[in-house]
Amino acid sequence: MSQPTLVFDDDCGFCTWWAEFFDDRTDVRIVGFTDLTAELRERLPEHYEECSHLITEDEVYSCGASLEEGLARIDDEDGVAREAIGFLRNFEDYERLREHGYRWVADNRDFWGQFVSKTPPVRRGLDRES
Repeated sequence: MSQPTLVFDDDCGFCTWWAEFFDDRTDVRIVGFTDLTAELRERLPEHYEECSHLITEDEVYSCGASLEEGLARIDDEDGVAREAIGFLRNFEDYERLREHGYRWVADNRDFWGQFVSKTPPVRRGLDRES
């Protein structure tokens, strides 16, 4: 796999918003849970549905680390996102706080989805069929 891939819950409007945010701003390919190939599925942790994952050739970043890696890949001229993340990684409690923050947001997706959301891929076209 040569292109980094973000695997996400494609039945969640908030998750879809984030996935498309990365799709528009990075070289990261997005793949929903419902479109996983056998190759991708094999690289994911057992309970992969619990959070998003960014898969590269060498690594699988899960939960908060997946979004952090996506943010670090945003195409910007001066690398501000990557530098900020590099700075934060110097602090002992950063990883714990990152994962705690990710879990808090993920557990409240319905709330955050009121502010940023897109129709999830698995729901697109359903209204037209009814």
